[in-house]
Amino acid sequence: MSDALDRSAYRRALGTFSTGVCVVTAHTPEGAFGITVNSFTSVSLDPPLILWCLDEGSERHGLFAAADRFAVHVLPVEDREMSDRFAWGVCRLSQDEFDTADPAPPRLKNALARLDCIAEQRLPMGDHLTIVGRVLDFDSRSGDALTYFRGRYGTAADPHEG
Repeated sequence: MSDALDRSAYRRALGTFSTGVCVVTAHTPEGAFGITVNSFTSVSLDPPLILWCLDEGSERHGLFAAADRFAVHVLPVEDREMSDRFAWGVCRLSQDEFDTADPAPPRLKNALARLDCIAEQRLPMGDHLTIVGRVLDFDSRSGDALTYFRGRYGTAADPHEG
């Protein structure tokens, strides 16, 4: 990072953008794994493309950078512990946490939305790898979403409920 920018202040500034919390899952040579990300966005409706960013310093970088298939799961507000776990804890999924239909990636059972993807492009950018995925299948349900703002969890309420 440039000496002109204060890294901590820059990180705090980025934290003022409220994001949804997602877990990306993939089958790897070491088993089914998950990683928490908040760098997720839609890219295109036609064709259906999304992207997410993977920190090159992550211990899971090699596993996810090589994955041709992955699923992005938007977490509901009640899955804060899952977000923490896949951000800093045990990242291997147990058999009871997901469903899968080969060759589909692991599908978490409680997500608000799930997007099954195939890697379309991998673009190194700074200290992250930007992964563009083509959406092959998806589903969604109603519920309040888990968000992240200024280093804390929050909630985005579903306007269709209550």
